[in-house]
Amino acid sequence: MKNNADKQYLALCEHILENGVEKEDRTGTGTLSTFGYQMRFDLSEGFPLLTTKRLPFRVIAEELRWFLSGSTNLKDLLDVNVNIWNADAYRDYLNWCDKIGLSSKKLTYEDFIEQSKEYGYYLGPIYGRQWRSWMVDVDGYDKGIYADQIADVIEGIKYNPDSRRHVVSAWNVEDLDRMALPPCHVLFQFYVANGKLSCQLYQRSADVFLGLPFNIASYALLTHMIAKICGLEVGEFIHTIGDAHIYKNHIEQVREQLTREPRTLPSLNIEKVVDDPAEYTMEDLKLIGYNPHEKIVGEVSVGL
Repeated sequence: MKNNADKQYLALCEHILENGVEKEDRTGTGTLSTFGYQMRFDLSEGFPLLTTKRLPFRVIAEELRWFLSGSTNLKDLLDVNVNIWNADAYRDYLNWCDKIGLSSKKLTYEDFIEQSKEYGYYLGPIYGRQWRSWMVDVDGYDKGIYADQIADVIEGIKYNPDSRRHVVSAWNVEDLDRMALPPCHVLFQFYVANGKLSCQLYQRSADVFLGLPFNIASYALLTHMIAKICGLEVGEFIHTIGDAHIYKNHIEQVREQLTREPRTLPSLNIEKVVDDPAEYTMEDLKLIGYNPHEKIVGEVSVGL
């Protein structure tokens, strides 16, 4: 299968290196940044898991399954050996300690993770909460009513496919201050045409070297899941980005990746049909023919 996924991603990297402006950020690392960029991935041409560096499909899929389960508990990720939220969780914990006057009793990072494995750590009302149980106020009062946006959008796609309201949002203004990390991928919309399901994501902020490849694969996987449930083929995944940036401590890694020739994209096979995408297991998600270049390591910038 031809590989336009890597080509588009590498073109974005080149664009930022050539045209990006230097900006400061909350982590103190500094970035090269550009604003407003879009990529389109035809999912019939292959699954857009980049081949110019190895990406951990299992980790990407487990995080998506975590979102879809509605969980916001770090323990549920640690239980499946997924550690990509650890640093943000620890930063949130440190901020909480400072806020309530426990600065002198802070756990070390290692002790915090071990304690989270045993007792859990809640990251606030992040993606899973907003996707699966957005709190609905009635006449200004919480009456225990919640909106399951994922279930609602599936029902809409099945029974009113031409609707322009197949939208899921994670940007709940009322809850932002209680989140360990405000949503980066804030809103996505599905579109049905000619028996195919397409998805467009708006992402307010994208760490292009580390985070963005995960986001591309995650939403492509979500599109495959929803299409299978709704009896549709996959169409396009359209990725629209607000602030697309390369952290300054990733510039050399990006330059290395730009020297690599894209390889053939893998394919994704999902045979099982379920009622809810949270029911999919890793055994149901078959990635076929992934033969990437070796991974390139980069430090995560979280402001610790």
